Amino acid sequence: MIRVGLVGFGLGGRVLHAPVISSVEGMELAAVLERSTGKAAERYPGIATYRTLDALLDDASLDVLVLTTPSGTHFDLARQILASGKKNIRALVVDKPMCATSAQIAELMALAMQHNLILAPYHNRHWDSCFRTVQKVLSEGQLGRLVSFEAAMDRWRPGSTRAAWKDDPAQGGGLLLDLGSHLAYLALVLFGRPEAIGAEVLRERDGQGAEDAFTLRLRYPGLMVTLAANNLAAEPRPSFCLRGTKGNYIKRGIDPQEAALNLVARIDAADWGREPKAEWGTLLEDANGQLAATRVEPLPGDYRLFYAGIRDAVLGKAPAPVAAIEAWRAIRILEYAVESARERREIPCDWSTEPA
Repeated sequence: MIRVGLVGFGLGGRVLHAPVISSVEGMELAAVLERSTGKAAERYPGIATYRTLDALLDDASLDVLVLTTPSGTHFDLARQILASGKKNIRALVVDKPMCATSAQIAELMALAMQHNLILAPYHNRHWDSCFRTVQKVLSEGQLGRLVSFEAAMDRWRPGSTRAAWKDDPAQGGGLLLDLGSHLAYLALVLFGRPEAIGAEVLRERDGQGAEDAFTLRLRYPGLMVTLAANNLAAEPRPSFCLRGTKGNYIKRGIDPQEAALNLVARIDAADWGREPKAEWGTLLEDANGQLAATRVEPLPGDYRLFYAGIRDAVLGKAPAPVAAIEAWRAIRILEYAVESARERREIPCDWSTEPA
């Protein structure tokens, strides 16, 4: 049994990590760092609760630590964990974005290698139903040669967020780092590293604060990838819109897992991660000059697959489900986007300086 310690029990820890870890065979959610409240013990009776990171690190029974604190704290806390020299800790999972800068991620990667630890970013959207289905549609070749790929994460949130740090750039806030890191990672999974990036990164809502809208254009040979998000979308754009020489694929709506995880302590449903038929995506294929529309039954989403991958990596059976270098590449894309927005031009990407 692989024993897991969770650093933080806010929304991310409580919803996106704890129920998932608790539902993976061979893993046990054994301890939580919760500085002031006792919500974890209420939800998971018998769990060990610690008030400081040092106390959690002193628990020699833990094999894996998961860092789910606000984004701006990731680098310092992860560095402290990796440099602690605790021989029992074999893996550290850091919620996305792993860090605010690619330089910080490179430093963590070097520390992890020095101490022979697995370092993995939690890019759970890889296991969304809609993204898994996009991968399937592309692999089947029904769209022909892909010419345009668009992914959007639009929301209607005209007011300030309840978590003040999310609107403070100094604390790792802002929509680009938050949702942009998701989208950049997904683009890397599908298409690899882009040749150049153009972007607009904006503040659209009233008042001062971090950017809350962006459009990124990632240029590949013969393909343009557009990634976008904003907080003033009363009617969100499709989550995915793929255009090819033989057809299109359009998917609206979002994966149902996050909303479902907010209601459970463990995953028990046999139909977990399945989307209702009304939300299935549409495939439009050319048939003798006429477009034929077909609803595509999606693959189920399942965030448990990430932690099953962490379990197998710790046991030496497989590499980590997401490599730290992918988090570095995703943040590097966002850094190129900021440069592009500032200079109002497309920025060529240089990938020759990647950390080992």
